[in-house]
Amino acid sequence: MMADVTTVRSAAAGVLLALVAVLVLPARPAYAHAALVSTYPGRSSVVAQAPTQVVLTFSEGVSPVPGRILVIGPDGSRVDSGDPLTTGSQVLVPLAANGPNGTYLVSFRVISADSHPVAGSFTFSVGAPSTPPTLSDAGPQGSRLVSLLFPVIRWIAYVGLLLLVGTSLVLSLLWPRRLDVRDPTRVIWIAAAMLGVATIGELVLEVPYLAGGGLGDIRAADVREVLTSRFGGAHLVRLAVLGAVLVLLRPVVRGKGWSGDRALLGVLAAVGISTWSVSGHPSATPIPLVTMVADMIHLSAMSVWLGGLVMLIAFLLPRANEVELGAIVPVWSRWALYAVVILVLTGTAQALVEVGTVDALFSTTYGWLVVAKVSLVLVVVAVASFSRRLVAPVAAADPTAPGPLRRIVMIEAAVAAIVLGVTSVLVQTTPARTVSAESAAPSIQSAVLDSALFTLTVDVQPATAGLNDVHLYATTPDGQPADVKEWHVRASLPSQGIEPIDAAILPLTPSHSTGQIDLPTAGEWTFVFTLRVSETDQASVTAEFAVQP
Repeated sequence: MMADVTTVRSAAAGVLLALVAVLVLPARPAYAHAALVSTYPGRSSVVAQAPTQVVLTFSEGVSPVPGRILVIGPDGSRVDSGDPLTTGSQVLVPLAANGPNGTYLVSFRVISADSHPVAGSFTFSVGAPSTPPTLSDAGPQGSRLVSLLFPVIRWIAYVGLLLLVGTSLVLSLLWPRRLDVRDPTRVIWIAAAMLGVATIGELVLEVPYLAGGGLGDIRAADVREVLTSRFGGAHLVRLAVLGAVLVLLRPVVRGKGWSGDRALLGVLAAVGISTWSVSGHPSATPIPLVTMVADMIHLSAMSVWLGGLVMLIAFLLPRANEVELGAIVPVWSRWALYAVVILVLTGTAQALVEVGTVDALFSTTYGWLVVAKVSLVLVVVAVASFSRRLVAPVAAADPTAPGPLRRIVMIEAAVAAIVLGVTSVLVQTTPARTVSAESAAPSIQSAVLDSALFTLTVDVQPATAGLNDVHLYATTPDGQPADVKEWHVRASLPSQGIEPIDAAILPLTPSHSTGQIDLPTAGEWTFVFTLRVSETDQASVTAEFAVQP
């Protein structure tokens, strides 16, 4: 890239200031890579009665992977019955009636809105904890080989895209007529082959990636799931667009096409590039149209810049004469400047959405990859400052200028190839916002309290300062559902002189009630639960709950 250094520096400085300003703002909700934010029954909780369903609540809408959401009972057998149901961001898993007492294991694997799988497991207990069952019947939970191959295949796809776009653009608009087009045309065919093979490879890898198995664990149901998903549809469209582009491109690069061919190629290029945005992180934000358009512009600028660099290094600088280079290099310099400024601006916007806070930038793998990518881009800009000095000599037809310019541009292209590698890994990495959301997911504090009249199971969620949900389950001493006439809950914090605060309780059934209580500060809160089970009989039980800030 031969860019105006002052302009690039000014743009980079402005972007860095914007990055710092936005990162220090309060964190917003996480987008892309859904996070499990709550469960019912709560994780590691103890409930008095066996639930009729398990409820998983995520940070965004998800779809279950067929056969990969299981609930295993205390005896090691499956107790889930029927297919899971989805309602927005919740997944409802029906359970068999009258489940036994003991510890249950829930194993889940779902697909988030950005086509990435989210998997995990947790336990809850009925009555009292027992030895947790194992995951031996829960199916595969992921292949390291598949995870390692995906960034490699994506890197090949990116290289194929930039070579195809950059080579086609230079041949159509900047290629000297006296030079042979056979070698650049071969580059187009190689790029198309790379892009086609990588696209098919991504489809093949997506099957075990979503299902959680290895390359030898592919099932027909998983193949159908992928091909009918947004990810599969986008990749099939990409293959169709690639075929159409190759048919139209041959006469255009040979100078025999007409203006309608070029216009149609532009439309097809936009559709093809959109398949990356539709099947990735940009499609999972609250403003998907804006983020997808920004991502398309980002990919287009990358392809023009890096693809043009390859053409400059491999063909134009070695073959074009001084007069031709004097006309081509200044034009390319402006193109490169525009492309890099667009890359920095759109890349920063995407990073702001996916990172969100300074802490997330330096405490997550995704954040450090963003730091590495930004550092490499700054190296590229520094190298460009040297190449810019050689633009004027080349434009002045100095016969000694193309050689040094070619060497500096090769360094620039090499660093850019590493940037592509980091980008390929970023696409497969859980965004920093999601990691932060997972670590900050609401927790549940539970207790089982006994009295002469009843046994009470209590869940307090999220056990943080502010508004908390309270769930109460009452049974008789012999384990039958209790008939509670009146519920009363209050909490106090004697260590800080906070007097008892009453909770608003809503009875749902004679043995189950729910309510809310506003706890103004963190600390060891003392809860007193008073239940009246007849006209004359009532009892109170007490529990301590650690409330976090």
